[in-house]
Amino acid sequence: MKGYHDNIEAETVSNEDFRRVLYTGKNLQLVVMSLEPGDEIGEEVHEDRDQFFRFEDGTGEVKVDDNVYPVEDGSAVVVPAGARHNVRNTGDLPLKLYTLYGPPEHLDAITQSTKEEADRRHADEEWDGKTTE
Repeated sequence: MKGYHDNIEAETVSNEDFRRVLYTGKNLQLVVMSLEPGDEIGEEVHEDRDQFFRFEDGTGEVKVDDNVYPVEDGSAVVVPAGARHNVRNTGDLPLKLYTLYGPPEHLDAITQSTKEEADRRHADEEWDGKTTE
């Protein structure tokens, strides 16, 4: 196995897709995201997985249950399994981030260009157990 190796900051900042899965392991998945001004991921709860967010560009906020955290370049947020959460772009530029799911959430190697596309396809693109390698 070779794992994943790249400049994650450059990958994140250059990403223009709402969601793009870069690597899927048996227990962890790496995804880059770009939220347009005013966009949000949408409130969700992952009962069986933790999630880590790292922000590389833009400004926004992350809600975790009743807590709201402002985020910008360099911010990180961990969402424990079972917590209701949302990420929202509050700025005038795209909010660029990467996220780690443990265990994976999405099919390996998917790209969803817009939030509308992601919402439409999400139920059909939940992780099926297949990894990158």
